[in-house]
Amino acid sequence: MGPMTARLRWRQAGTCRYGARMTASDLQSLFVTNLVRHNSGDRRRWRLIVGDVRVYSLATHAHCNWAVTPSGSASEVDAVERLADRLREDHPIITAG
Repeated sequence: MGPMTARLRWRQAGTCRYGARMTASDLQSLFVTNLVRHNSGDRRRWRLIVGDVRVYSLATHAHCNWAVTPSGSASEVDAVERLADRLREDHPIITAG
């Protein structure tokens, strides 16, 4: 089995590169924790800015099956988008929940 096949296998299983299953609610908590740690504000405010994590079908989104639509000031949205880019590297495929 080549490296690409192994890579696709763990992504299809809904696990991150570290072997743990990541759910949409886990990912939202990870967003909020990182945003509070590296920016000002409290957890409630950042949770409202991040909003819900939408999970898409692997049939149509094989590369990365989740998205967030942040709302807030330009700097807050920018912080969320930068973090989303970093989190997509480690958690491209998640499960609903």
